[in-house]
Amino acid sequence: MRIWVNGRPETAYEGETVFAALIASGYLTLRKSHRFKEGRGGLCGMGVCYECLVTINGSPGQRACMVEVEEGMEIGIDDGKGL
Repeated sequence: MRIWVNGRPETAYEGETVFAALIASGYLTLRKSHRFKEGRGGLCGMGVCYECLVTINGSPGQRACMVEVEEGMEIGIDDGKGL
């Protein structure tokens, strides 16, 4: 299925989490830390660490590891290259 990451089309598979789809598409940095603006990516993969926060369909602060992809889903990441 097709998802959109920062306006770019990417391929994902049914049953896959947003986190898995992002990693498979090469997105390792998902946000910047508040204090030092360092790149952050998923750490635990099970919703505990909150390092994989992204914007999903306009709703910010979503844990990418806890949401399954859907056709046409729009994902925004703050990878330092702009949303």
